Amino acid sequence: MLKVEKTTDVTVVKFDNVDRFNALITEPVKEQLKSLFNTPETKLVLNLEGIRFIDSSGFGVFLSIMKTAANNHGHFKICNIGDEVMELFKLLQLHNVFEIHNSLEECVSSFL
Repeated sequence: MLKVEKTTDVTVVKFDNVDRFNALITEPVKEQLKSLFNTPETKLVLNLEGIRFIDSSGFGVFLSIMKTAANNHGHFKICNIGDEVMELFKLLQLHNVFEIHNSLEECVSSFL
């Protein structure tokens, strides 16, 4: 469901064969993402490339992960949000809450 890659000191997570982040998969995704913050000061990028829809439970996972990151002195950033999904972020005013970057490269380099 999630593909995890480590580049330098940044962990990059991408959905694998999924284009909708909804209540059917939020719980296992949340647990997997939270486990990545077991190490303090983790730098995590969630690459949303290919995700066409996110429901309220999906946005709830993002908020939960942001809190987990903060509690573990980590960093959580999001990149490659499609236009339709970005409209949802804006509608919910979450584009002001998360650090969002247009590309993976830009997001990873923002940690330097």
